[in-house]
Amino acid sequence: MLKRLARFAPVFSLMVLMGWWSGCATNPETGRSQLILVSAQEEARMGLAAFSEIKEQEPLSENKMAIDRVNEVGWRIAESVGRSLPEAEWEFVVFESDELNAFALPGGKVGVYTGILELTETDDELAAIIGHEIAHVTSRHSAERMSQTMMAGIVAAGSEVYMESADVDHDNRALARAALGVGTTIGVMLPYSRLHETEADVIGLRFAAGAGYDPRAAITFWEKMKAASEGKGRPPEFLSTHPAPDNRIARLEELAPQLVPLYRKKKAEFEARAMNPIADREIGVSP
Repeated sequence: MLKRLARFAPVFSLMVLMGWWSGCATNPETGRSQLILVSAQEEARMGLAAFSEIKEQEPLSENKMAIDRVNEVGWRIAESVGRSLPEAEWEFVVFESDELNAFALPGGKVGVYTGILELTETDDELAAIIGHEIAHVTSRHSAERMSQTMMAGIVAAGSEVYMESADVDHDNRALARAALGVGTTIGVMLPYSRLHETEADVIGLRFAAGAGYDPRAAITFWEKMKAASEGKGRPPEFLSTHPAPDNRIARLEELAPQLVPLYRKKKAEFEARAMNPIADREIGVSP
């Protein structure tokens, strides 16, 4: 069967290239080309289902001050996105856990763990976290990762067809599979994961500043995260899903000052709106 399929290797290769080309999209936040093979609606559906499952499995915080704080910052960040996301049903949930983490899922579902919330001394630092997570959603990073995994599976299947047609022996097949797996991970998946994190840092900082939060707080927050992870061991950057902490902080130190004028302008606007709640309701800001 595989030998017969091998006759169509040229057609198969063309189909892969066509799929790659037809799946090309543009990151609406940066203009970067992306491989997207999943519709926004399907991506959001999966995100909503996953979030419902997480809420059933993870303990929810009952701390009203924490819940109100996350919702206030979260809704301001969502408003600062500045464009319509019809598939997004924004929801901000606080989970009771010591984990230093937060996440966002397609469909506009954001989770913040109490562990990372306690690490943030100011709402400006919290805004850096939530802005980062929302940036993952608006940039469709989840759909891009899924699409890359799908394409990697197609390539792996194609290599099996080729090795069968070429009568490659068992040992060499195993070596080829291992080489393909390592090459895909180190050469594609990990670099894109780090790129996604960097994009989320940059875009999230813009969202935070656009919501009237000081972008410079991202620097102090990531310095705390770096200190909290010291002594736990960290792989070299090329083997990591995230940028090295020092590189991340250096990039934020370069970008944050450029966004201070936007932050000051938006902060003044939000303070003016707080003094005039009637105008706030007319704008239609969510609670």
